[in-house]
Amino acid sequence: MVPTADLLIFAGAALLMVLTPGPNMIYLVSRSICQGHQAGVLSLLGVVAGFLVHMFSAAFGLTALFMAVPLAYEVLKWAGAAYLLYMAWQAVKPGARSVFEARQLPLDSNAKLFTMGLMTNLLNPKIAVFYLSIFPQFVQPEHGSLFAQSVQLGLTQISVSFSVNLLIVLFAARLSVWFSRHPRWLAIQQYLMGTVLAGLAVRLADSR
Repeated sequence: MVPTADLLIFAGAALLMVLTPGPNMIYLVSRSICQGHQAGVLSLLGVVAGFLVHMFSAAFGLTALFMAVPLAYEVLKWAGAAYLLYMAWQAVKPGARSVFEARQLPLDSNAKLFTMGLMTNLLNPKIAVFYLSIFPQFVQPEHGSLFAQSVQLGLTQISVSFSVNLLIVLFAARLSVWFSRHPRWLAIQQYLMGTVLAGLAVRLADSR
């Protein structure tokens, strides 16, 4: 099993990732504001289902691939760092929109809400980068079954992401209104997220 210290570090990395704006957060905030809390929660359940797909994909093969072919890990590590830097620029570039500036979405059925949440997460490059570049760093052969470690890490990431995203869904409207009334804090939020993303990119690029 994964040592407690490593698990706490991994949980911290998962928390930083879920707090940085991305397709999941943008969709959940917009859906919750446009269609209400229930729609946001149903969409979140679809997002969680997408996390399970990512988790089992990593558990069944990706970790073993990176251990067998170190070059594959290096390529994805640098690709992941480049993408994180791109996201940092998207957060702070002139004219950038905050995640709390809701996008208008049409009203959808429960089934479509779940499906859209699922597909948004499956096609989310931020989550793919996390599972391809950061996730394997915490799986070590000396700690036992690679599959069991992967599942333990995956469930930790899902728990952190679900908890944070649920709070975002429940308070999306209030946060959107508050930021609209305090544009200075909206700008601070964007630069803070950009700094965090850039820091993650540097840390990823420097990892071994």
